[in-house]
Amino acid sequence: MIAVKLEQRVAIELRAEGRRLIGHAARFGVEARIGDFTEVIQAGAFTASLASGRDVLALVDHNPEKLLARSKSGTLRLAEDSTGLAFEINLPSTQVASDVLALAERNDLGGMSFGFLPAKGGEHWDGNRRTLTAVDLFEVSVVSSWAAYEGTTVNARSRAPRLALARRYLETVR
Repeated sequence: MIAVKLEQRVAIELRAEGRRLIGHAARFGVEARIGDFTEVIQAGAFTASLASGRDVLALVDHNPEKLLARSKSGTLRLAEDSTGLAFEINLPSTQVASDVLALAERNDLGGMSFGFLPAKGGEHWDGNRRTLTAVDLFEVSVVSSWAAYEGTTVNARSRAPRLALARRYLETVR
C-alpha cells in the first residue's frame, strides 16, 4: 500500500450560532503562501468532490480522534458559494465540541482548514504559483493556530435572533 499525505490548508471564517458552526473552510481567488510556492483555489474546485457523495469529516486540528461531524450523517453540510467552500457543523454534546464552541464565542480560534488531494488534472503550475481547479476533499477542521488562506473568521453569535437569517443563507448555498 502506498501512503499518500493529504494536503491541508487553513482559512479563517467560522461563526458559532447556538451549537452550530458556520462559515467558509476555503476561499476562492485568495493567494496563500505555502512553503516556497503560492496557491490559489479556483471557483468550482470542490464541485466534483462534493457531488461524489464521499463522506467528509469535520475535525479539530486535523485530528481524527476529535470528530465534530460528518457529511454522511448530515451533521456536516458543505456547499460551494461565490466566496468558497461553505460549511455548517451541528456540534455534538462532547467536551471537545464544547471547548471549540467556547473558543469560537471568544473569537480565539485560528480558523478553518481543509484536508485534500489535488484531483487528477486539478492543479496547474505557473512557475511557483499553483492554481487548484479540482480537489478531492476528505476533511475540514477547526484549527487553533494560524490560517494559510486569509480573509475568513471564527465568530460566535447567539442562536435565536439569527436563526431565520442563517436558514435563508443556507438555502442560498445548497
